[in-house]
Amino acid sequence: MKAQRLHQPAPIEQNPLRLEDVPRPAPPPGHILVQINACGVCHTDLHLIEGELPGPKLPVTPGHQIAGEVIETGSGAGRFAIGARVGIPWLHHSCRRCEFCEAGLENLCDQAEFTGYTVDGGYAEFVTVPEDYAVPLPDGFSDTEAAPLLCAGIVGYRSLRLSDLQPGERLGIYGFGSSGHICLQIARYWSCDVFVFTRSAAHQRHARELGAVWVGEAQDTPPHQLDRAIIFAPAGWIVPLALGHLRKGGTLCLNAIHMSDIPQMPYRLLWHERTIRTVANATRRDAEEFMPLAAQIPLRTDIELFDLDAANHALQKMKRSQINGAAVLRIR
Repeated sequence: MKAQRLHQPAPIEQNPLRLEDVPRPAPPPGHILVQINACGVCHTDLHLIEGELPGPKLPVTPGHQIAGEVIETGSGAGRFAIGARVGIPWLHHSCRRCEFCEAGLENLCDQAEFTGYTVDGGYAEFVTVPEDYAVPLPDGFSDTEAAPLLCAGIVGYRSLRLSDLQPGERLGIYGFGSSGHICLQIARYWSCDVFVFTRSAAHQRHARELGAVWVGEAQDTPPHQLDRAIIFAPAGWIVPLALGHLRKGGTLCLNAIHMSDIPQMPYRLLWHERTIRTVANATRRDAEEFMPLAAQIPLRTDIELFDLDAANHALQKMKRSQINGAAVLRIR
């Protein structure tokens, strides 16, 4: 089968992914074999490829927003029928026995494995996954439309939950890529006013089209204080700016697997019971709650399609903030 492989991290401008022929995997017991139709391209993939994430499997096939169909099942696997449409997100497996798993926090499991990072992912034609960690895809989305929901959507939804956003509140979104454009639509569905901070003029236009009440850059001052805010950009210097626009008792959520250092800042920005929370991965519960919500709204995933052999190019455009919405690799 064809797969994009990373043998050694390097700047994406050097085209470090290589399209190779590799053996098609066979599903172990309890696993399913999925023929991939589409795979979303994520900033986490870029961090992995450029060496900003520790300890990846090498060589590795990146990609963790996988949409496809079940074509074979391993022994004991019976959750999905042959031909079922499924999605495969970031969390590939957890131990189910540790204190975190038993508390419903499998996203923090020390033994967890992650799709496209510690196991091979979706920049390929086929992939296997434990059947309990795949998620059914809603009928209302094509595979290319569904792919961004499997990380940008699921982890974005977890960010909204951890931000404690309530219906009718004001939400600030810093950085407006794949997750940002999905979270804006969820917040609007919950009757929230959304304020978007992004330097890209194209992203600002996109945010307005999706219903943002105000757009500006990170250094700008919004017309109202924010109840909650989420930072999607991996830029630590934004943290004190966002805190400065947060009301007393508000929450700032950091949705980034990698972020530059947060600068020293005065305590007054945190005082009055403001909270900073980070988002680490997501759970199966997040996926089970989010996917039906995505269909109910229904969410619109704005996508730019690329062929599998153009994966390096897609990531280069993402790095330059030249993607409106989400980049998706069309596998077949």
